[in-house]
Amino acid sequence: MLKRLLILLIVPFILCSCSKKSVEEIKFSSWGSITETQILNHLISEYEKENPDVKINFIHIPQNYFQKLHLLFASSTAPDVIFINNLYLPLYTNHLEDLSGIINPEDYYPQSLAALSKDGKLYAIPRDISNFVFFYNKNITGEINSDWTFEDFEKLIKQISSFEHFGVSYERDIYKASPYTITLGFDNGVAFYKKLEGKYAPTPAQTGSSTQAQMFLNGKIGLYLSGRWMYPKISENANFPYGIVTFPGTVSSDASGWAVSKNSKHKNQAVKFVRYLSSKGSIDYFTQSGLIVPARIDSSKNIKEQAFLEAINKSVPNNVDKNFSKTRDELNKKLFN
Repeated sequence: MLKRLLILLIVPFILCSCSKKSVEEIKFSSWGSITETQILNHLISEYEKENPDVKINFIHIPQNYFQKLHLLFASSTAPDVIFINNLYLPLYTNHLEDLSGIINPEDYYPQSLAALSKDGKLYAIPRDISNFVFFYNKNITGEINSDWTFEDFEKLIKQISSFEHFGVSYERDIYKASPYTITLGFDNGVAFYKKLEGKYAPTPAQTGSSTQAQMFLNGKIGLYLSGRWMYPKISENANFPYGIVTFPGTVSSDASGWAVSKNSKHKNQAVKFVRYLSSKGSIDYFTQSGLIVPARIDSSKNIKEQAFLEAINKSVPNNVDKNFSKTRDELNKKLFN
């Protein structure tokens, strides 16, 4: 009787232990604001509900992201899924999987695919596409038509520059000068851009401890050059009527997206997770927050501010090499002391 009782107690335990599935852990790294991490945590939670055999270990790196990512690659401890942008992508292509075959390229803006591709291989599935646009203070500039020309821009900044406010924002950075250099040619663009400082744009002494965004929100700058990433802050804090208009020329397109480590021990699950993150449902969720201009064409219908979409059509892919950061520093030192 005792033997029979022990068998009845042990057998269910054995069956329960055998039927329990092992959980596969996927490490996923990203930077991002509080809002962005909240979106990611929500998507991760939904994914884990749909895939109970997978655990996503979210590694949030808010500062010095690429320096820390470099150390992870060097120590062979890189995450399985990596959020990355085109400016740093060339440094890591030897460590990333070619993801060309997992999406339909017709679903994406070609500029975003080109920005995250090297030598015919797509190393990250685009989440968003970024272009410089002008935010403008209508109290200073009046209404600006989307079909304005570079000559219109020159006339406007001359008209609105005064002791009360500057015409346009300015930063001593060749990257921020890129719309001018692409539109006018490098030498002419640099010459034009540098002449803005002190005449139509603030010098560092006039800016003080304020950022260009703060000066714009304080009514000290009429035209502020930036991108979609600043839209939430401006929309929440501007106490004046503002508009968004494309740069009156050609700009470059940058992109961010999700890559898979070539040395991942969970490659199939990593690719599956990237498919989920880049699905229309996930990208729509990102877009509704106002943080991004989606790289997916079908999700861009949710963008109300048409200037961001018009900027894509007036852009060229920003294909940089692995020396981008070094070249940028050298040019800034040479051109802007």
